[in-house]
Amino acid sequence: MQGKIIKGISGFYYIKVVGSGIYECKAKGIFRKEKIKPLVGDNVEIEVLSEEEKLGNVVDILPRKNELIRPAVANVDQALVIFAAREPKPNFSLLDRFLVIMERQEIPVVICFNKQDLADAKEAQRMQEIYISCGYEVLLTSASQGDGMEELRSILRGKTTTVAGPSGVGKSSLTNLLQQEVVMETGEISRKLGRGRHTTRHSQMIEVEPDTYLLDTPGFTSFYVEEMDKEDLRHYFREFLKYEGTCRFQGCTHTHEPGCSVKTALEAGEIPKERYESYLELYQELADKRRY
Repeated sequence: MQGKIIKGISGFYYIKVVGSGIYECKAKGIFRKEKIKPLVGDNVEIEVLSEEEKLGNVVDILPRKNELIRPAVANVDQALVIFAAREPKPNFSLLDRFLVIMERQEIPVVICFNKQDLADAKEAQRMQEIYISCGYEVLLTSASQGDGMEELRSILRGKTTTVAGPSGVGKSSLTNLLQQEVVMETGEISRKLGRGRHTTRHSQMIEVEPDTYLLDTPGFTSFYVEEMDKEDLRHYFREFLKYEGTCRFQGCTHTHEPGCSVKTALEAGEIPKERYESYLELYQELADKRRY
């Protein structure tokens, strides 16, 4: 029997099997031996131990399309990163860190600025322009007013999307709106878990429409770009790529070198200063990390 892992907690995996419901499963010992860990989003083969109690074992993990390290999920089509346009004011440095991580993992990203109704129109337009100019799809939404929801639904339709963003940006309000009449299966999962156990938040998969899943991941407040050489960072800022090979010095880091095409573009207003500032901050962080 095949299904999809929609939640994993403390060695238990909750597998949705179309037409049969949700099974609570443990992973066979062979996975531990081979150091393979089932992930939320995995398509798996299960053996049923009790149909009545919906219990089973994960016996095989089907080939993954991709695998994210943070958040630890598999088979993702895209990432939806949600920040507030106001209250709290968006932290561009944090957003840009997330974008670098997704670029490294080759996951397409849609940026959503929620609470647009609280932001000044010029302010909201500027946020949109910064990231559209870098080649990202950007939406302005308001969960409280219902603005931008149809556009968001059409972007998500038929895909598995990992949803991320800092706390307080209206992530759960948007997720709840997207579900509409769909009852979250967490109730069924909670009954299986028993009351009061496992209160920590974990990644979980929510079906908002047939074949349309959201991977809700715990809110992030900081992102460290690990295991990367500072010289490679420039490859993950999309707006720098067209200037690659046009600087005076080969391997130009776009920080201090004379004759740098990226810095010339920045001065001409062709590269957003907010993005360049994020780049310098991250570059310095990676340089300091190597020093120690």
